[in-house]
Amino acid sequence: MTSALPPGNPRGAVGGRATERAVCVLAPNPSPMTLDGTNTWIVGEPDSDLAVVIDPGPLDEGHLNAVVSTAHSLGKRIGLTLLTHGHPDHAEGAARFAELTGTAVRALDPALRLGDEGLGAGDVITTGGLELRVVPTPGHTADSLSFHLPADGAVLTGDTVLGRGTTVVAHPDGRLGDYLDSLRRLQALAMDGGVTTVLPGHGPVLADARGAVEFYLAHRAHRLAQVETAVEGGRTTPSEVVAHVYADVDRALWPAAELSVRAQMDYLLEHGLI
Repeated sequence: MTSALPPGNPRGAVGGRATERAVCVLAPNPSPMTLDGTNTWIVGEPDSDLAVVIDPGPLDEGHLNAVVSTAHSLGKRIGLTLLTHGHPDHAEGAARFAELTGTAVRALDPALRLGDEGLGAGDVITTGGLELRVVPTPGHTADSLSFHLPADGAVLTGDTVLGRGTTVVAHPDGRLGDYLDSLRRLQALAMDGGVTTVLPGHGPVLADARGAVEFYLAHRAHRLAQVETAVEGGRTTPSEVVAHVYADVDRALWPAAELSVRAQMDYLLEHGLI
């Protein structure tokens, strides 16, 4: 028996106020892949009547209206919508949300944007006096972004770092090398950029950002070594590797695990390790 905290020191219940500037509205789409559901984030300066919404979530009218009403209860109207990436559980409701709020939608992928402006590395969003810095974090998907909220010492990570468990490298769009680089970028923010808190796209808030990212890096190194060993032992297809390496994981998650295994096998091939 151990008293050790789970990786990242999760705060418990999902939803509600997380920091001085960030409030989570939980979407009603729980599943083995989305955990409790998608975290839609309302972020704004305490003394401003404007807020930014990050990841409106699925196309669920009740949820989208709940996000608007929550913002209103905080004395704010929505001034801008941002997307961490284009997976439907984060972005499918964005167009309808834009209709409800009259906002632009900014994303890295031009196909997801509504308005003239996209998002890129080094961009700073200043809606209502709020400062959000765009951090490119590809790997889960090619278009994945995180948003650094310096005033709260927090980073909104989408699916790059989750509040519970680990994320999928969604091959072929997601690439393991990119993902490892993204984790190191987040690690640097936690070590040198004053980031202490992870506001994830799914699961609870993590109060130990550095611990969470270092756990992810260690987990990826461990899984990569397991995959390499499995291939060397004669398991040559992704499905065979999954059945061996993920034998203790819920089979409902095996299709997602196979995406990560494909990404890991590609990485090992690119580096001449298998």
